[in-house]
Amino acid sequence: MRTRTNRLPRLRLPAGRFGAARRFVALLGRIYGAVARRVGAAMPKGLFARALIIIIAPIVLLQSFIAYTFMERHWQTVTMRLSSAVTADIAALIDIYETFPQDGEASELIRIADQRLGLDVEILRDTELPPPGPKPFFSILDQALSSEIARQVERPFWIDTVGRSDLIEIRIRLDDGIMRVITERSQAYASNSHIFLLWMGGTSLVLMGIAIIFLRNQIRPILRLAEAAESFGKGREIEFRPRGAREVRQAGHAFIEMKRRIERAIDQRTAMLNGVSHDLRTILTRFKLSLALLEPSDDVRDLERDVDEMSRMLEGYLAFARGDSGEQAAPTDLRELLGEISADAERQGHPTRLRVDGDPQVVVRPDAFRRLVFNLVSNAARHGDTIAINANHETRWLVLHVDDDGPGIPEEVRDQVFKPFVRLDEARNQDESGSGLGLSIARDIARSHGGDISLDDSPLGGLRASLRIPA
Repeated sequence: MRTRTNRLPRLRLPAGRFGAARRFVALLGRIYGAVARRVGAAMPKGLFARALIIIIAPIVLLQSFIAYTFMERHWQTVTMRLSSAVTADIAALIDIYETFPQDGEASELIRIADQRLGLDVEILRDTELPPPGPKPFFSILDQALSSEIARQVERPFWIDTVGRSDLIEIRIRLDDGIMRVITERSQAYASNSHIFLLWMGGTSLVLMGIAIIFLRNQIRPILRLAEAAESFGKGREIEFRPRGAREVRQAGHAFIEMKRRIERAIDQRTAMLNGVSHDLRTILTRFKLSLALLEPSDDVRDLERDVDEMSRMLEGYLAFARGDSGEQAAPTDLRELLGEISADAERQGHPTRLRVDGDPQVVVRPDAFRRLVFNLVSNAARHGDTIAINANHETRWLVLHVDDDGPGIPEEVRDQVFKPFVRLDEARNQDESGSGLGLSIARDIARSHGGDISLDDSPLGGLRASLRIPA
């Protein structure tokens, strides 16, 4: 017995369609990415401005939609109906004038129009319609009234909705003259509808003003938290109390707790280093005392040099580990500090040029900053003959360059020299008789001030060490 299997034919779609679809989707993705990048670049970067846009943009869009709907549906519809009613009254007057016998001045018709319809009517003899005047750029009344007169009266006409602001003049050609009709604008135009728009715009401005005030009060605690974190990062004493919304206060309490933990860790490290340094200095003092009691000889002098080298290395290690983090920031005269370091370099036989531009008063940790600049100048003096120190404090940032005419450092290894205990066998061998921590200590101090140090080629032919810190 055979079993017959019915196989459905495979659906084959042209491969070109899938390729075109993928290309189309990729094109949409690129367009969306380009638009998103442009919008992101145009958007403000501040939290207050962005939050303000989040509040204002929906209000503006909503008010625009409401205003457009009101203008399109209500204002225009009411104006059309009022214009239609006025035109119907005029058409009725024309029918009465031409159907029923009138006196020469049509006084009875004029009376009825004035008392019953509120229209000032006059029959002008032996005259023509005035030439068409300039049309208003945007006038719902002019458009509505013209279309209604053309539809209901079906006679040549002339209207003036611009000349007198409170009145409208309409002239219609009759068989024996011109009927001039003057009516108040309010009879054919929804003149008080703009009050709704004014109320809507006014209330929106009031609400946005209140929102801006409340939003500024909510943003201020965040800005204070950012200022406190920045000041703490620069080693400055701060007074901060969490305020604002619950989430902002929670972030503020977390910052205070983090600050306490960092300070506690620093205190513990400082106490440990003080103990270690005291014990090691005691042992080195014993070595020096023992060597002083020995008879002078070449071996004793070699041992004394080794002990002195050990002392310098110990001080370098402790300075790097300590980082001078316990010192508080204070106003410092930059010109005086750099002048003293420049004079020290001059006494060591290195011609030094000093230039300070801008405000010489900076807020830094004085001893740590002195050690930073001293390390940079000492590194330049060790490998060059001429030194140039240029400082610029014309903005809120202090930019300091230390140049020398030494052999320099290859570009590919400039980042390595900032690592602790790294010595270069080629080009410059910083801290040849030291611990290899000079630039590491300098960068650590610079970053503790909220800045950094970079290395580049010097105009003097050697190395340029550039310091940039907020001051």
